[in-house]
Formats: sequence, C-alpha cells, structure tokens
Amino acid sequence: MPDLSYENEMRAAGYATVCGVDEAGAGPLCGPVYAAAVVLPEGCAIEGLNDSKKLTEKKREALFTVIQTAALAWSVAWVDEKEIDATDILSARMKAMQLAIDGLAIPADFALIDGNRDHGRSAAIVTPHRCLIKGDGISASIAAASVLAKVSRDRFVVEVLDKQYPQYQFAKHKGYGTALHRALYEKYGPCPAHRMTFLKKWEKGT
Repeated sequence: MPDLSYENEMRAAGYATVCGVDEAGAGPLCGPVYAAAVVLPEGCAIEGLNDSKKLTEKKREALFTVIQTAALAWSVAWVDEKEIDATDILSARMKAMQLAIDGLAIPADFALIDGNRDHGRSAAIVTPHRCLIKGDGISASIAAASVLAKVSRDRFVVEVLDKQYPQYQFAKHKGYGTALHRALYEKYGPCPAHRMTFLKKWEKGT
C-alpha cells in the first residue's frame, strides 16, 4: 500500500513542502486530460487509499472528500482536447501536471511525479521533482492525486460531455475506445469533444 516514505525522504533532504502529482484521461478518445497535485501532512494515513485504478468508482468517490479534507493543499487542472490535438498527449499531460502544482494554495518546493516522463515536446515539469514508476501504488500523495484527477475527470465526462452529446453515451464508457463507443462513433461521426488525432489512430486500428 502507498505510504509517505518518499515524501519523508524528500523532507529529510530539506524540502519543506512535497506534493504528489498524477494525471487521468491520457487514453480516452475525447475530452480533457486531468491532473491533480496533493500535499499531505506528515504522518497522514488515509484508510483505503490506493492507486485509483485499483479502486472501485464508489470507493474513489468516497475518498475524494476525505483526501480534500486531510490534505494541507490540493489542486486539480486540465488541458482540453483542442490543445491535445494541437500539441501531443505527453505535452498535455506534463502541462496539466505543472498547472496542478502551480495551483496549490501552499506552494510546493518538490514534486513526486507518477511515471517515468517529466517533459514532452512543448511542456515540462519545472518544479524540482522526482519521477516514480508506478508511483500511485507506492506514494500516498501520488495515490491521493490519482484519485482526485480520476474522479474530477469522470465527473466532467458525466456531468458535462454526456449531457452535451448524449448520443455517444459518454457516461457509460468515459470516452475510452470500447465497442459501444466505436459503434456510436461509426453511427454519428465525431463531435467537438473528440480528440481528432486519437481518432485517426483509432480508425487505423492502432
């Protein structure tokens, strides 16, 4: 289970405020990519906290408010599908994560980043940082960020995109390339929320 070992290590190295950062929505064919940054207090233990992908939707929703209450600071940011198409998904992910860091009410002087990438062609993490492969399963603050990012994006898809474009049933598949999404896309074609660069690859079967 994720804990605060990495956060404590960086505090011991002299960094006063350490945040965990993760993103959600890199893979879907529509909508924004979201990111979150979370600063947890020393000794914080949130029961049931884990990588958001390992949690049920009900559990993620329950943890969302718990994390917001427990955190010293938290922030959610996003980059929309138009910018994803204009740049690339890696750059969009990096920009969203840096925006989340920049949005913290308590500025972080160090960031723990999920994954092994810290820059794309047009954006990069500029806050002092360390990348952790599968960080959402080992760092509590990254796990917390993964939950905030995932829940925030899912809510946007359900509450906004699904209502704007009900014919695609986005609430059911969250924009991922499921059989249902493919069938509806083939029937209705693209909508303004679709990532056109992703659709080109999808249509080719890649």
